[in-house]
Amino acid sequence: MDAARLKQSWSLVAGHGDQVPLYFYSTLFLSHPETRQMFPTNMAGQRDRLVTALGHIVSNVDQVDHLMGFLRDLGADHRKFAVRAEHYPAVGEALLATLQHFLAEQWTEELAQDWAAAYGLVAQVMMEAAQAAETVNPPWWVAEIVAHERRAFDVAVLTVRPQYLLPFTPGQSIGVSHPSVRSWRYYSPANAPRTDGTLELHVRAAPGGAVSSRLVYGSAVGDGIHLAAPVGDRLSLWAAGSSDLLLLAAGTGWAPVKALVEQVAAEGSRRRVDLYVGARSRSEFYDSDAIDKLASSYPWLTVTYVVGADLNRSGEFVHAVDRALADGDWRSRHVYVCGSDEMVSHAVQTLVRAGYHSDQVHHEGLGKHWYGPAWRTAVEQSTAGDNSGGVR
Repeated sequence: MDAARLKQSWSLVAGHGDQVPLYFYSTLFLSHPETRQMFPTNMAGQRDRLVTALGHIVSNVDQVDHLMGFLRDLGADHRKFAVRAEHYPAVGEALLATLQHFLAEQWTEELAQDWAAAYGLVAQVMMEAAQAAETVNPPWWVAEIVAHERRAFDVAVLTVRPQYLLPFTPGQSIGVSHPSVRSWRYYSPANAPRTDGTLELHVRAAPGGAVSSRLVYGSAVGDGIHLAAPVGDRLSLWAAGSSDLLLLAAGTGWAPVKALVEQVAAEGSRRRVDLYVGARSRSEFYDSDAIDKLASSYPWLTVTYVVGADLNRSGEFVHAVDRALADGDWRSRHVYVCGSDEMVSHAVQTLVRAGYHSDQVHHEGLGKHWYGPAWRTAVEQSTAGDNSGGVR
């Protein structure tokens, strides 16, 4: 298997843009129509994910150790799409047919053998990971919505109760899907683990977002949803040890930060925690009652609200990180940042310029082009600079 040959051929194929996933899925669905039901009605996002995934795999084909973890996570995660072992050959056939179509006369027997071997390795690792995951977690949990509160036109806070315990760590993200929508979206629970097993989800309806819109506008108490195994560890507190914390949140990025505050409270540690919560206007602080209750309950927690838009200064916007750095020097603390990609990117760049080390600044990977935080992080490392989209 010639890694350089694989990379070169993929760069030629990827140059055809959206035509590549369109041809691939058309070939797959025509030759194996039973696979269509595993995918969402709107395939636009799925097409982006295919190209991104293949690009990441091929670009790291000569870095086996780095790639194995990625593929194992991918294989275990694909169980929630009802992918089974018998589906992998169908995907392999469609992939090779797609490559042959776009490479045309440059498609050779040697290249076909290289791609068949590479896909065989990918499929084997993913299938073995899926089989191993079956002994640990189900493909998904069924959960009941036990509370549904509309906090704004496009924001809802849901409390859901899984059929049986779904273990997670504060700061992780959990896949969420509505049975009527064959898509998944990741949300960080806004609570530390509870004895009753319930999870609090903060959901903002994204434009064109099938899952988020269904959860905000089309769900009610008593409805059932599906939850996938938790992923990601970049917002977990383990890396901070017993250090004091600076927490920066905006929008529904407040959810995992809220879980971290609850974790600190449950640990009974002596940390000092300063929380800066940002929004464009005061009306966007959709969970202020809970924030104020936490602040009044714990003397070690200090809360500062940051209203970004100043009516008296048109065109200027104050981010939570700007206000925090103006208020003090936090370089002895670990900093956790969560919000939109734009907010996180600005905060991280500002902190680095101010002398904060990368290992003390914690945030999820940027980008909407992957299924969850663990994979967004992997892809971000190989496509640095792509800050499009986001999950919150």
